Amino acid sequence: MFTLGPIGFLTPWLLWGLVALPILWLLLRAVPPAPIRRRFPGVALLLGLTDEDSETDKTPWWLLLLRMAAVAAAIAGFAGPVLNPEPKQAGQGPLLVVLDGGWAEARDWPRRVERAAQLVAEAGQDGRPVAVVRLTDAPQDVTFQTADVWAGRVAAMQPQAWAPAALDDWAEKLPADRFDTVWLADGLAHDGREALAAALADKGRLTVIESARPVVALHPPTFAEGKVMVAASRLPVTGPLQIEVAARGPDPAGIDRELARVPLVFAPGYGRAEAPMDLPPELRNRITRFEVAGLRSAGAVSLTDDSLKRRKVAIIGAGPAREGLQLLSPTHYLRQALVPVADLVEGSLSEVLVAKPDVIILADVAKLTQAEEEATVKWVEGGGLLLRFAGPRMAASDVSRFEEDALMPVRLREGGRTVGGAMSWGEPKQLAPFAEGSPFYGLALPDDVDVKEQVLAQPDPELAERTIAALEDGTPLVTRKALGNGQVVLVHVTANTEWSTLPLSGLFVQMLERLAVSARPALPEAADLTGQVWVPEVVLDVWGAEAEAAGVAGVEGEALAQAMVSGPGPTRPPGLYAGQDRRVALNVVNAKSELKPAVWPAAAVVEGLAVTPQRSLKGPLLAAGLGLLLLDILAALWVAGRLTGLRRGVAVLAVAALALGGQARAQDAAPEGPKPGDDFALEATTSVVLAHVITGDAQVDDLAQAGLKGLGDRLWERTSIEPGTPMAVNIEKDELAFFPFLYWPVTADMPTPSAAAYARLNDYLRTGGMILFDTRDADVAGFGSATPEGAALQRIAAGLDVPPLETAPADHVLTRTFYLLQEFPGRFGQGPIWVEAAPAGVEEAEGMPFRNLNDGVTPVVIGGNDWAAAWAADETGAALVPVGRGFAGERQREMAYRFGINLIMHVLTGNYKSDQVHVPALLERLGQ
Repeated sequence: MFTLGPIGFLTPWLLWGLVALPILWLLLRAVPPAPIRRRFPGVALLLGLTDEDSETDKTPWWLLLLRMAAVAAAIAGFAGPVLNPEPKQAGQGPLLVVLDGGWAEARDWPRRVERAAQLVAEAGQDGRPVAVVRLTDAPQDVTFQTADVWAGRVAAMQPQAWAPAALDDWAEKLPADRFDTVWLADGLAHDGREALAAALADKGRLTVIESARPVVALHPPTFAEGKVMVAASRLPVTGPLQIEVAARGPDPAGIDRELARVPLVFAPGYGRAEAPMDLPPELRNRITRFEVAGLRSAGAVSLTDDSLKRRKVAIIGAGPAREGLQLLSPTHYLRQALVPVADLVEGSLSEVLVAKPDVIILADVAKLTQAEEEATVKWVEGGGLLLRFAGPRMAASDVSRFEEDALMPVRLREGGRTVGGAMSWGEPKQLAPFAEGSPFYGLALPDDVDVKEQVLAQPDPELAERTIAALEDGTPLVTRKALGNGQVVLVHVTANTEWSTLPLSGLFVQMLERLAVSARPALPEAADLTGQVWVPEVVLDVWGAEAEAAGVAGVEGEALAQAMVSGPGPTRPPGLYAGQDRRVALNVVNAKSELKPAVWPAAAVVEGLAVTPQRSLKGPLLAAGLGLLLLDILAALWVAGRLTGLRRGVAVLAVAALALGGQARAQDAAPEGPKPGDDFALEATTSVVLAHVITGDAQVDDLAQAGLKGLGDRLWERTSIEPGTPMAVNIEKDELAFFPFLYWPVTADMPTPSAAAYARLNDYLRTGGMILFDTRDADVAGFGSATPEGAALQRIAAGLDVPPLETAPADHVLTRTFYLLQEFPGRFGQGPIWVEAAPAGVEEAEGMPFRNLNDGVTPVVIGGNDWAAAWAADETGAALVPVGRGFAGERQREMAYRFGINLIMHVLTGNYKSDQVHVPALLERLGQ
C-alpha cells in the first residue's frame, strides 16, 4: 500500500494516469481546431451585422481545468484511496501473536480479538505462518501454522478469570528460529513478564499493543471500627477518577439486589482509594459480593465469606461472678474472645431466642425448663449452634445421665474427673493431636494447655464418632452431634480457668473460630486453611458473573492458602470455597495486590490498542468526478451560447430560492407557535396523564417512570381509561393542576420543598388532586419514622395541609372501586396504607356492607410497599423488578396492579360506589 500522509492507495499503479494530464491538456486545447482565414470581398456587405449564434474559437482555460480535475478525480478514485489506513506489520518470517488473556483484558476483549484476527489475516495475505498463544493457558510448545488454521480459533478465544502465570516456562517453549511477535498486553506487571519479553525481543521484532483504558481492581473488604472498608486500585495513575462500589445480596424475600453503594474517589496521582461503608449487622451479614458499578470484570468483583459476617452470639452463664472476681466468671473469657469479632446478645434464654441468634453459649447451665428446652430444640433444628461448657453444676446434676438429653451430644457419667489436684493421683492432662476428621485438624497445640478437671462421657457406641477433640489419654474433651439442621457441641471443661488453662491460650479463640462461633473480620491465614479439602460452591467467570462449580475439583488447604497469596489459577478458579465449618472467598485481587505497569525492553515498539478507523475515499472521489463532468456539460453548453433561455430560468429559480429562504427565516424569527411552557401544558392535558415527583435520585425517578408506564398499560387493557405517557414533575416550578394523580417516592436525602412549592402543593390537594407517598421501606419497619425515608416523609409533610389520617378500613372505597381487595401490596406486601379519616358519625347504611360516605377523594395515600417497583415494565411489557418468588410473587404483582387500578379509578370517579346506598330509595321512587 502506497501512503501519502493520512491517505493510502490500494492500487497505487493507477496513479500513473495522472502523468497523462498534461497530454490531455494539449489534446483539449486542439479542439475545436484553429480557424482558417480566407479573404472574400463580399464579406464587406456583412459588416455591422450581429450573429445570434456565436462559437468560441478555442476552449477556455477554466473549462480545460474543470475537465482535467474530473479526470484526476476518476483516476484517484479507481486507485482505491483510503483515509487513515492501518499500517501492516512489515516482515517476511513467522508471526507470533501473544494475548495475556487474563481478567484485566475483559474490559476490551472484543477489540483485542478483532485486532488479533486482523493481524492473522494480514499475515495470511503476506504468506507468513502464524501462531497465537494465550498466556493464561498451560505453557506448551509454540507451533507456527497457516493463517487459515488460526482464523477460527482466534475468534473463539475467551479470557480467563485469573492473571497470566508461569511466563518463564513460556520462554522455554519458544522455537529456535527467528520470528516477529505482536503482544496484546493488559499493561500490568506479572511475574516473569520481563524475562519472556526479553526472549521474544531476541527472536525478532517485538511490538506491544496496550489499551489506554484504565484497569480498576477491587480489593476484598475489611472490617474496622464497626465499618466495612472498601478499597480499589487503578492503573495508570493519572488525574482524578470516581467510581462507585455496590454491595449486593439477598433481600428478605431471597431476591438478589443492591443493598448499599458508596463512591470511591481517586485523587490525582494516587492509585488507591478507600471509603467506609457503614452498615447495620443485619444488612452486612446479607452481603454476598461487592462490585464496581458499570465494570464487567472478575477483578472488579470481590466475593464475601465468613470473614465479613459478624455472628450474633448469645452468652448465658450459670450465675453472676462473685463480687470483685471477674476472672472467675464463667463467661469472662468468652466475652473477651468474642467482643471484637461478634455481636453479643444479652438476656435470658427465652429472651435471646426471640432475637434469633446464630449461636447460643451455655456456660455451666445444667437444667432448662420444659418450655426453654422445647424452644431451644426447635431453634437448633432450624440451623442454630448450641455450644455448652461444663462446670460444677453440670457435674453435680443428673442431666443426660441415663438417657441422652436432646440438647447434649453424649451421655455423662455421674460426678466429674479430677487429675493433678491435691486429692487425686496423676498429673494434669494435655491435649491430644486433633484427628483428621476433626474441625480443629491442623491447629497447633500449645505446650502450656493442661486440664485438671472434666466431665466424662459414657462409653456409648457413638462416642468415638462424636468426639472431635480429646486428651492425651483418650478421654473426650469436645463432643458434637447434629440435631436437625443445627449442631449441639459440649466442651467437657469450664469456660474459665477453674478446670483448665485452655481459655488462657490462643487455641481457645481458634477453636471458637473453627466451630463457626465467630467470624474474624480479617483474611484467613494459612494455618486456618491447612488440613482440610475446600470444595468450591460458586465460581466467578472473567466477566464477574457467578456460576455453579460443577466439575471443579476440591482444593487442598495448602494449595488454597497459596492461591490466597499468588492469586487463582486454572485448577483453583476464583470463587467461594467451603470447608467443614467455614467458607472462604478466593478473589482475583487480594488485600495486598498492587497494580504495577509493565516494563518492556528498549527495542520493543509500544502502540495503543485504539486505532483511528480507516475510511475509503473511492466513492466520494468518483462522485466528485461525476459531478465535475456534469458541470462540464453545462459549461460547454454555456460557452457555445446554447443556455440563453435556460439562463433566465436558472435566475428565476435562484431568486425564488432566496425568497423562500428569507420567508423561512422570517417564520423562524416570528414569535408565533407554542412556547416551552405551552409544550408542557399540551403534553399534560391531551389525555389523562399520571405523573411522579422528581426526587433527584436518577434510579428512583427512572423506576417511578417505568412503574407509572406499567400501570398505564394495565389501565389501557382493563378499563376505559386511556392514559398518556407518564410525566416527571418538578414541584418547584411545574404546574400541578394538570395531573389528577401524583406518585411521590420518598428518599432519605430529598430536600424540603420551598414555600412556593408548599403553596402549589396545598392548592393541588385542596382542588381535588391526590398524592401517593411511598416510603418504599415496608420490608424494614413499615410506615413510620423508624427509617430514614419515614423521617424524611414527616419532614416533608409538616408543611402540607393534610387532613387527619387513619389506616384504610376494610370498607374503604379503595377496596372496591374496580376490584374487590383487602390488601394493597406492592413489591412488599405487609405494610398498611393510610388514607383520610372518615367523618365522625358515619355509620353503615341499612342493608349495605359499607358506610354512606360523601363523594370526596382522599387527598393523600401513604404507605411503604414500593408500588412503582411492582408496576414497572419495559417497552415490551416485561417486568423490570422481581416480586417474591414463583407463582406467589406473580400473584402479588397482579394484586399490586389491581390496587393501582382501584387507586386511579378512585381519583377519577370519587366514591361513586358509596352512592349505592341511595339505590333502594331511587328504585322505590321509580316504582311509584
